Amino acid sequence: MKISFIGAGSMAEAMISGIIKKKLIDQKDIFVTNRSDDIKLSTLHDKYGVQITYKLDELLNDVDIIVLAVKPKDADEALQLIRPYIQPNTLILSVLAGISISYIQSLLNCPIIRAMPNTSAAIGKSATAIALSPDVTKKQLNDTTKLLSAIGNTTIVEEEKLDAITGLSGSGPAYIYYIVEAMQQSAEEIGLEETVAKQLIIQTLLGATEMLSVSDKSPADLRKAVTSPGGTTEAGIRVLENNQVKEAFIHCIKEATLQSRRLSRTVKIK
Repeated sequence: MKISFIGAGSMAEAMISGIIKKKLIDQKDIFVTNRSDDIKLSTLHDKYGVQITYKLDELLNDVDIIVLAVKPKDADEALQLIRPYIQPNTLILSVLAGISISYIQSLLNCPIIRAMPNTSAAIGKSATAIALSPDVTKKQLNDTTKLLSAIGNTTIVEEEKLDAITGLSGSGPAYIYYIVEAMQQSAEEIGLEETVAKQLIIQTLLGATEMLSVSDKSPADLRKAVTSPGGTTEAGIRVLENNQVKEAFIHCIKEATLQSRRLSRTVKIK
């Protein structure tokens, strides 16, 4: 299988890393390009052994899957660029937030799978949702599912749900990293060494994640089980509630979802 990436940013690299770690596709069959960042392409070549090129015929001839991984604002330019090379059986795998299947098919007359992975793909832990155009074949779906399953879990959904999934799990890792930033800063302010704090924070997250995975209890019940009346956890939770942290996170995810919808409205078909 030959796969070509249009775009060489963090998502493309995360997918490439996951694919190679799982040995799903040989490096010689993975091609990558971007607009003009030679240094980034050279880095990907040196790090992963993938093929890099600005020659569209080398990139797109006899390709099985084209992964669209540019910034949403650059979608139209990228689609116009590859349009002459698209065959009716070419599969487009789009990881562009907010760019609809109908928009892509208005320019490219071929099957489309729209996906929303996250950057945990680099370690095989992405939560990925996909939506399909009606002309996607069973083999194309199986190939894509196998490809994406190599970088995490894959779920098929209706396309209209992808904006919400973008806001929740697509951007989700950044929200967790944001929490860890706050925990690290607080650790420094209460006198803990950075290396000690990092180990404690990571293990705390791993333990909480495992509890959520194996327990039949809801997150609220698990939280309450840790929160003894008059105890330290209760004191901390009270501060979070007084500062409306839960409401802020709900608003955060809703706003990210709205931004995905805004992106689809701002893209203009030329």
